[in-house]
Amino acid sequence: MLIRVKAVILCTLLAALGCQSESKNDASFDDTIIIAVIPKATTHSFWKAVHAGAVKASVELDVEVIWKGPAREDDREAQIAEVETFISRGVSGIVLAPTDDKALRIPVTNAMRSGIPVVIIDSGLDSDDYVSFVATDNYKGGRLAGERMVETLGGSGRVIMLRYQVGSASTMKREQGFMDVMAENPLMNVVSSNQHAGATAELAYQTSENLLARFEAADGSLEVDGIYCPNESSAFGMLRALQDGGLTGSVKLIGFDASEQMVRGLENGEFDALVLQDPLNMAYLGIKTMVAHLRGEPTEKRIDTGVTLVTSDNMNEPRMQELLRPDIDRWLN
Repeated sequence: MLIRVKAVILCTLLAALGCQSESKNDASFDDTIIIAVIPKATTHSFWKAVHAGAVKASVELDVEVIWKGPAREDDREAQIAEVETFISRGVSGIVLAPTDDKALRIPVTNAMRSGIPVVIIDSGLDSDDYVSFVATDNYKGGRLAGERMVETLGGSGRVIMLRYQVGSASTMKREQGFMDVMAENPLMNVVSSNQHAGATAELAYQTSENLLARFEAADGSLEVDGIYCPNESSAFGMLRALQDGGLTGSVKLIGFDASEQMVRGLENGEFDALVLQDPLNMAYLGIKTMVAHLRGEPTEKRIDTGVTLVTSDNMNEPRMQELLRPDIDRWLN
Protein backbone atom coordinates (compact mmCIF):
# COMPACT_ATOMS: atom_id res chain seq x y z
CA MET A 1 0.00 0.00 0.00
CA LEU A 2 2.85 2.39 0.88
CA ILE A 3 4.51 1.73 -2.45
CA ARG A 4 1.25 2.46 -4.29
CA VAL A 5 0.79 5.74 -2.37
CA LYS A 6 4.34 6.80 -3.22
CA ALA A 7 3.74 5.95 -6.85
CA VAL A 8 0.57 8.05 -6.92
CA ILE A 9 2.40 10.99 -5.30
CA LEU A 10 5.28 10.68 -7.78
CA CYS A 11 2.88 10.59 -10.74
CA THR A 12 1.06 13.63 -9.37
CA LEU A 13 4.32 15.55 -8.98
CA LEU A 14 5.46 14.63 -12.49
CA ALA A 15 2.13 15.66 -13.91
CA ALA A 16 2.33 18.98 -12.10
CA LEU A 17 5.82 19.58 -13.38
CA GLY A 18 4.66 18.69 -16.87
CA CYS A 19 1.83 21.21 -16.63
CA GLN A 20 4.20 23.88 -15.38
CA SER A 21 6.59 23.22 -18.23
CA GLU A 22 3.81 23.32 -20.80
CA SER A 23 2.44 26.53 -19.28
CA LYS A 24 5.90 28.14 -19.38
CA ASN A 25 6.30 27.35 -23.05
CA ASP A 26 2.88 28.75 -23.85
CA ALA A 27 3.67 32.12 -22.25
CA SER A 28 7.43 32.29 -22.90
CA PHE A 29 9.38 34.79 -24.94
CA ASP A 30 9.45 32.15 -27.68
CA ASP A 31 6.10 33.60 -28.74
CA THR A 32 7.59 37.09 -29.04
CA ILE A 33 9.35 37.79 -32.32
CA ILE A 34 12.71 39.40 -31.55
CA ILE A 35 14.62 40.75 -34.55
CA ALA A 36 18.18 42.05 -34.38
CA VAL A 37 18.86 44.85 -36.88
CA ILE A 38 22.57 45.27 -37.57
CA PRO A 39 23.47 48.27 -39.78
CA LYS A 40 26.86 48.98 -41.29
CA ALA A 41 27.20 51.84 -38.82
CA THR A 42 25.08 54.06 -36.62
CA THR A 43 26.31 57.60 -37.22
CA HIS A 44 25.37 58.61 -40.78
CA SER A 45 22.00 60.26 -41.44
CA PHE A 46 21.22 57.35 -43.75
CA TRP A 47 21.45 54.85 -40.89
CA LYS A 48 19.30 57.01 -38.64
CA ALA A 49 16.58 56.79 -41.29
CA VAL A 50 17.10 53.01 -41.43
CA HIS A 51 16.72 52.90 -37.63
CA ALA A 52 13.48 54.89 -37.89
CA GLY A 53 12.11 52.45 -40.45
CA ALA A 54 12.91 49.50 -38.20
CA VAL A 55 11.14 51.14 -35.26
CA LYS A 56 8.12 51.94 -37.43
CA ALA A 57 7.87 48.29 -38.47
CA SER A 58 8.26 47.05 -34.90
CA VAL A 59 5.35 49.21 -33.76
CA GLU A 60 3.05 48.33 -36.65
CA LEU A 61 3.84 44.60 -36.62
CA ASP A 62 4.03 44.23 -32.82
CA VAL A 63 7.51 42.71 -32.73
CA GLU A 64 10.61 43.55 -30.74
CA VAL A 65 13.55 45.10 -32.59
CA ILE A 66 17.09 45.35 -31.20
CA TRP A 67 19.21 47.97 -32.99
CA LYS A 68 22.97 47.37 -32.69
CA GLY A 69 25.83 48.07 -35.04
CA PRO A 70 29.43 49.30 -35.24
CA ALA A 71 30.27 52.99 -35.03
CA ARG A 72 32.19 52.95 -38.35
CA GLU A 73 31.34 51.36 -41.66
CA ASP A 74 34.79 49.86 -42.04
CA ASP A 75 34.69 47.90 -38.76
CA ARG A 76 34.04 44.44 -40.18
CA GLU A 77 35.20 42.66 -37.03
CA ALA A 78 32.72 44.57 -34.87
CA GLN A 79 29.84 43.73 -37.18
CA ILE A 80 30.81 40.06 -37.33
CA ALA A 81 30.92 40.04 -33.52
CA GLU A 82 27.40 41.50 -33.41
CA VAL A 83 26.09 38.74 -35.68
CA GLU A 84 27.77 36.08 -33.54
CA THR A 85 26.37 37.61 -30.35
CA PHE A 86 22.82 37.55 -31.66
CA ILE A 87 23.24 33.94 -32.83
CA SER A 88 24.26 33.05 -29.26
CA ARG A 89 21.28 34.93 -27.85
CA GLY A 90 18.96 32.97 -30.10
CA VAL A 91 16.99 35.88 -31.57
CA SER A 92 14.13 35.09 -33.94
CA GLY A 93 15.87 36.64 -36.94
CA ILE A 94 18.58 39.05 -38.08
CA VAL A 95 18.24 41.95 -40.53
CA LEU A 96 21.74 42.84 -41.69
CA ALA A 97 23.39 45.47 -43.87
CA PRO A 98 26.79 43.84 -44.54
CA THR A 99 29.85 46.06 -44.27
CA ASP A 100 31.68 43.69 -46.61
CA ASP A 101 30.11 41.38 -49.19
CA LYS A 102 32.63 38.61 -48.51
CA ALA A 103 33.61 38.97 -44.84
CA LEU A 104 30.00 38.51 -43.68
CA ARG A 105 29.30 35.35 -45.69
CA ILE A 106 30.35 32.86 -43.01
CA PRO A 107 28.57 34.63 -40.11
CA VAL A 108 25.35 34.76 -42.14
CA THR A 109 25.67 31.09 -43.09
CA ASN A 110 26.26 30.22 -39.43
CA ALA A 111 23.10 32.08 -38.46
CA MET A 112 21.03 30.33 -41.11
CA ARG A 113 22.38 26.92 -40.07
CA SER A 114 21.56 27.75 -36.46
CA GLY A 115 17.93 28.24 -37.40
CA ILE A 116 18.11 32.04 -37.30
CA PRO A 117 16.96 33.45 -40.66
CA VAL A 118 18.72 36.48 -42.13
CA VAL A 119 17.31 39.23 -44.34
CA ILE A 120 19.96 41.33 -46.09
CA ILE A 121 19.29 45.06 -46.59
CA ASP A 122 21.08 47.93 -48.33
CA SER A 123 24.25 46.18 -49.49
CA GLY A 124 24.63 42.78 -51.12
CA LEU A 125 26.28 39.60 -49.89
CA ASP A 126 28.49 37.38 -52.05
CA SER A 127 26.18 34.45 -51.32
CA ASP A 128 22.55 33.35 -51.76
CA ASP A 129 22.29 31.90 -48.27
CA TYR A 130 19.70 34.31 -46.89
CA VAL A 131 15.93 34.76 -46.90
CA SER A 132 15.64 37.96 -48.93
CA PHE A 133 17.63 40.94 -50.18
CA VAL A 134 15.83 44.28 -49.67
CA ALA A 135 17.69 47.18 -51.24
CA THR A 136 18.06 49.90 -53.81
CA ASP A 137 19.01 49.00 -57.36
CA ASN A 138 22.44 50.51 -56.80
CA TYR A 139 23.67 49.92 -60.32
CA LYS A 140 20.68 51.85 -61.64
CA GLY A 141 21.44 54.63 -59.16
CA GLY A 142 24.99 54.88 -60.50
CA ARG A 143 23.66 55.06 -64.04
CA LEU A 144 21.25 57.84 -63.07
CA ALA A 145 24.21 59.82 -61.74
CA GLY A 146 26.20 59.14 -64.90
CA GLU A 147 23.35 60.13 -67.20
CA ARG A 148 22.84 63.35 -65.25
CA MET A 149 26.56 64.13 -65.50
CA VAL A 150 26.51 63.63 -69.27
CA GLU A 151 23.40 65.79 -69.57
CA THR A 152 24.61 68.65 -67.37
CA LEU A 153 28.03 68.78 -69.10
CA GLY A 154 26.55 68.67 -72.58
CA GLY A 155 28.09 65.29 -73.40
CA SER A 156 31.75 66.15 -72.87
CA GLY A 157 34.03 67.03 -69.97
CA ARG A 158 36.68 65.97 -67.49
CA VAL A 159 35.24 64.01 -64.58
CA ILE A 160 36.40 62.62 -61.22
CA MET A 161 34.75 59.70 -59.47
CA LEU A 162 35.71 59.39 -55.79
CA ARG A 163 35.09 55.79 -54.75
CA TYR A 164 33.91 54.81 -51.26
CA GLN A 165 35.72 51.72 -49.90
CA VAL A 166 36.66 48.23 -51.02
CA GLY A 167 34.17 45.51 -50.09
CA SER A 168 31.05 47.69 -49.95
CA ALA A 169 28.81 45.97 -52.50
CA SER A 170 26.25 48.77 -52.69
CA THR A 171 28.73 51.53 -53.53
CA MET A 172 30.73 49.34 -55.90
CA LYS A 173 27.51 48.84 -57.90
CA ARG A 174 26.94 52.61 -57.94
CA GLU A 175 30.48 53.17 -59.12
CA GLN A 176 30.11 50.55 -61.86
CA GLY A 177 26.86 52.06 -63.09
CA PHE A 178 28.43 55.50 -63.32
CA MET A 179 31.55 54.24 -65.09
CA ASP A 180 29.50 52.26 -67.61
CA VAL A 181 27.66 55.43 -68.64
CA MET A 182 30.99 57.26 -68.97
CA ALA A 183 32.27 54.48 -71.22
CA GLU A 184 29.19 54.83 -73.42
CA ASN A 185 29.99 58.52 -73.99
CA PRO A 186 33.44 58.84 -75.61
CA LEU A 187 33.72 62.59 -75.01
CA MET A 188 33.44 62.10 -71.24
CA ASN A 189 36.98 61.83 -69.88
CA VAL A 190 37.29 60.23 -66.40
CA VAL A 191 40.57 61.70 -65.16
CA SER A 192 40.50 59.94 -61.76
CA SER A 193 38.56 56.91 -60.54
CA ASN A 194 41.01 55.00 -58.35
CA GLN A 195 40.84 56.98 -55.09
CA HIS A 196 38.83 55.70 -52.11
CA ALA A 197 37.29 58.17 -49.67
CA GLY A 198 37.26 55.84 -46.65
CA ALA A 199 34.57 55.12 -44.10
CA THR A 200 34.07 58.58 -42.55
CA ALA A 201 33.33 62.08 -43.76
CA GLU A 202 36.59 63.28 -42.19
CA LEU A 203 38.65 60.76 -44.15
CA ALA A 204 36.69 61.68 -47.27
CA TYR A 205 37.43 65.36 -46.67
CA GLN A 206 41.18 64.71 -46.44
CA THR A 207 41.15 62.50 -49.54
CA SER A 208 39.10 65.08 -51.43
CA GLU A 209 41.50 67.91 -50.58
CA ASN A 210 44.45 65.88 -51.85
CA LEU A 211 42.55 64.83 -54.95
CA LEU A 212 41.46 68.36 -55.85
CA ALA A 213 45.02 69.63 -55.41
CA ARG A 214 46.11 67.34 -58.27
CA PHE A 215 43.76 69.13 -60.67
CA GLU A 216 44.23 72.70 -59.54
CA ALA A 217 45.35 75.15 -62.22
CA ALA A 218 47.90 77.91 -61.64
CA ASP A 219 45.13 80.46 -61.10
CA GLY A 220 43.50 78.28 -58.42
CA SER A 221 40.65 77.07 -60.59
CA LEU A 222 39.90 73.37 -61.17
CA GLU A 223 40.75 71.61 -64.40
CA VAL A 224 37.78 69.34 -63.79
CA ASP A 225 34.17 69.77 -64.89
CA GLY A 226 32.30 67.19 -62.81
CA ILE A 227 32.67 65.06 -59.66
CA TYR A 228 30.64 62.04 -58.57
CA CYS A 229 30.63 60.60 -55.03
CA PRO A 230 28.70 57.35 -54.39
CA ASN A 231 27.58 57.70 -50.76
CA GLU A 232 26.78 60.21 -48.01
CA SER A 233 30.18 60.46 -46.33
CA SER A 234 32.19 60.71 -49.55
CA ALA A 235 29.80 63.32 -50.97
CA PHE A 236 29.82 65.44 -47.81
CA GLY A 237 33.61 65.20 -47.50
CA MET A 238 33.97 66.40 -51.09
CA LEU A 239 31.46 69.21 -50.52
CA ARG A 240 33.48 70.48 -47.55
CA ALA A 241 36.71 70.39 -49.56
CA LEU A 242 35.12 72.37 -52.39
CA GLN A 243 33.67 74.87 -49.91
CA ASP A 244 36.99 75.40 -48.16
CA GLY A 245 38.71 75.89 -51.52
CA GLY A 246 36.11 78.38 -52.72
CA LEU A 247 35.32 76.04 -55.60
CA THR A 248 31.64 75.24 -55.17
CA GLY A 249 29.62 76.09 -58.24
CA SER A 250 32.65 75.85 -60.52
CA VAL A 251 32.22 72.09 -60.86
CA LYS A 252 29.13 69.87 -61.24
CA LEU A 253 28.96 67.81 -58.05
CA ILE A 254 26.65 64.78 -57.90
CA GLY A 255 26.23 62.87 -54.65
CA PHE A 256 24.37 59.85 -53.34
CA ASP A 257 22.03 59.96 -50.30
CA ALA A 258 21.22 63.06 -48.26
CA SER A 259 22.13 64.61 -44.94
CA GLU A 260 20.80 68.01 -43.85
CA GLN A 261 24.06 69.65 -44.96
CA MET A 262 23.79 67.99 -48.37
CA VAL A 263 20.18 69.08 -48.79
CA ARG A 264 21.25 72.64 -48.07
CA GLY A 265 24.03 72.17 -50.61
CA LEU A 266 21.45 71.18 -53.21
CA GLU A 267 19.31 74.20 -52.32
CA ASN A 268 22.34 76.49 -52.62
CA GLY A 269 23.46 75.08 -55.97
CA GLU A 270 26.59 73.46 -54.51
CA PHE A 271 25.27 70.06 -55.59
CA ASP A 272 23.96 69.65 -59.11
CA ALA A 273 22.00 66.54 -58.11
CA LEU A 274 21.57 63.87 -55.44
CA VAL A 275 20.67 60.26 -56.07
CA LEU A 276 18.33 59.18 -53.29
CA GLN A 277 17.34 55.87 -51.80
CA ASP A 278 14.44 55.28 -49.39
CA PRO A 279 16.25 54.05 -46.26
CA LEU A 280 13.23 54.32 -43.96
CA ASN A 281 11.14 52.14 -46.24
CA MET A 282 14.07 49.79 -46.83
CA ALA A 283 14.29 48.92 -43.14
CA TYR A 284 10.51 48.77 -42.83
CA LEU A 285 10.28 46.25 -45.67
CA GLY A 286 13.25 44.31 -44.28
CA ILE A 287 11.46 43.80 -40.95
CA LYS A 288 8.14 43.11 -42.69
CA THR A 289 9.78 40.46 -44.87
CA MET A 290 11.42 38.82 -41.86
CA VAL A 291 8.13 38.70 -39.94
CA ALA A 292 6.34 37.19 -42.94
CA HIS A 293 9.04 34.51 -43.20
CA LEU A 294 8.85 33.70 -39.48
CA ARG A 295 5.08 33.34 -39.77
CA GLY A 296 5.41 30.91 -42.65
CA GLU A 297 4.23 33.33 -45.32
CA PRO A 298 5.83 33.50 -48.79
CA THR A 299 8.56 36.11 -49.35
CA GLU A 300 10.41 37.44 -52.38
CA LYS A 301 14.12 36.76 -52.78
CA ARG A 302 14.77 40.30 -54.08
CA ILE A 303 12.83 43.46 -53.19
CA ASP A 304 13.75 46.72 -54.96
CA THR A 305 13.07 49.78 -52.79
CA GLY A 306 13.55 52.33 -55.58
CA VAL A 307 16.04 55.05 -56.49
CA THR A 308 15.41 58.67 -57.51
CA LEU A 309 17.41 61.54 -58.98
CA VAL A 310 16.70 64.84 -57.23
CA THR A 311 17.71 68.23 -58.67
CA SER A 312 16.85 71.84 -57.95
CA ASP A 313 14.05 71.49 -60.52
CA ASN A 314 12.11 68.79 -58.68
CA MET A 315 13.34 68.97 -55.08
CA ASN A 316 10.26 70.83 -53.81
CA GLU A 317 7.84 68.16 -54.96
CA PRO A 318 6.18 66.41 -51.97
CA ARG A 319 7.67 62.99 -52.72
CA MET A 320 11.15 64.46 -53.12
CA GLN A 321 10.84 66.27 -49.81
CA GLU A 322 9.90 62.96 -48.13
CA LEU A 323 13.12 61.43 -49.45
CA LEU A 324 15.28 64.47 -48.72
CA ARG A 325 13.95 64.91 -45.19
CA PRO A 326 12.41 61.65 -43.93
CA ASP A 327 10.34 61.90 -40.73
CA ILE A 328 12.97 60.36 -38.47
CA ASP A 329 11.98 62.16 -35.28
CA ARG A 330 8.50 60.66 -35.33
CA TRP A 331 9.95 57.19 -34.75
CA LEU A 332 13.22 57.80 -32.90
CA ASN A 333 12.01 60.38 -30.36
